[in-house]
Amino acid sequence: MEAWEKKVGQETVEEMKQDTKTAGRGEGQKNRIDYGISGIPFIAIVLLCFFFFIFPENSNRILSGIRNFLGTEFAVYYLGLGLFIFLLSLYISFSSYGDIVLGEPHEKPKYSFFTWGSMMFTAGLAADIMFYSFCEWILYVQEPYVQSLGRKEEWATAYTLFHWGLIPWGFYLVLAAAFGFMLHVRKRSKQRYSEACRPILKGKTDGILGRGIDILAVFALLAGTATTFSVATPLMAEIMKKVLPSVSTRELTLLILVVTCAVYTFSLLKGMMGISFLAKACTWLFYSLLLYIFFAGGAGNFILKHAFLALGKMVEHFPTMATYTDPMGENHFPENWTIFYWAYWMVWCVAAPFFIGSISKGRTIRQTILGGYGFGVGSTFVSFLVLGNYSLSLEVFHKLPVLKIYESSQSLYETIVKCLEVLPLAPLVLLLLLLTMFAFYATSFDS
Repeated sequence: MEAWEKKVGQETVEEMKQDTKTAGRGEGQKNRIDYGISGIPFIAIVLLCFFFFIFPENSNRILSGIRNFLGTEFAVYYLGLGLFIFLLSLYISFSSYGDIVLGEPHEKPKYSFFTWGSMMFTAGLAADIMFYSFCEWILYVQEPYVQSLGRKEEWATAYTLFHWGLIPWGFYLVLAAAFGFMLHVRKRSKQRYSEACRPILKGKTDGILGRGIDILAVFALLAGTATTFSVATPLMAEIMKKVLPSVSTRELTLLILVVTCAVYTFSLLKGMMGISFLAKACTWLFYSLLLYIFFAGGAGNFILKHAFLALGKMVEHFPTMATYTDPMGENHFPENWTIFYWAYWMVWCVAAPFFIGSISKGRTIRQTILGGYGFGVGSTFVSFLVLGNYSLSLEVFHKLPVLKIYESSQSLYETIVKCLEVLPLAPLVLLLLLLTMFAFYATSFDS
């Protein structure tokens, strides 16, 4: 290990000397906004929005064609990459690489485990986790493939854990370890994808190729952010309608954006202290909501039993879930779900791993990856197992016809609100959910 640290130190000095020649110009202006990298993707997104608005049917046909092509022709590559990344994370964690400290050899972590875990969890997941936790099982039980497996409710819960669990967080954590090494060991301060590629691109990092990588990354981030807003914001608007019934949905959406931006800006102006405070507040709100639903929802025993069952089923069938490609094209389940989710998580890899790597200074690579799995995956699982099993219990025990409500309304947002209105003190629960989603939005944008 000492020989490794000595080698790393020598390589770092040599590369920093080389970077002075190739990247010095960029470092001198690192605090300035690069309007080319930021502006080009923004303009592209705006133009695409205009095209989608003017030609909705053609846009839908083109996007569906692109998605079907990628999901069909590149299915094996998406699934293979996901499985490889997860196995790589385990190898890095339990090999000698896991002993490497992200910083000086004897440096201590800057943040406590709870603060660090809260920032990582809330940055890695936006408010859409609250939406999907309640209702994703509703979509799965209607899938022909899930129905063909038998006991569709059990498989539905198992698939929610699979699609939000180990492989998705593996994308984040492997890159977080790499970026943390780049930031705290190699001492490179520019948080750009092109900078992470410098050992391969060398002098081309500061040229057209490097800028192209950064432009593509920013474009992906903007598209991912728009997707997240389109998923979770309608649920927030549905909740706010209960308080402000006379206000239109469009006005409520604008209000949500304004409040989110205000909270985000306030925490950002306070620096890391503000970000860490907001992350911890979000975590407390999140677990307060889960605890109340667990104890007040009248389904605690069912939630625990179904949670253990779903976890066991997911672990038992993990290899099959990770490699199922539907080669005969009978149900298109992998394209519609697994591949979509892997692509969705890859988009957010543009931002979240950099943030996780930056706050992991003083921790070993092993602590970063395994701690990330423990806090990130653990909290994600708890969310789906409590909220999802609560809404499922309403259907199973005939307390509320959840599936019929969805079939008649065709609105998952309305269905979720109906599920929450069954709880005691429902208005306060809706308010708590709304505050939690605001906090999730702000903390994810802080990253």
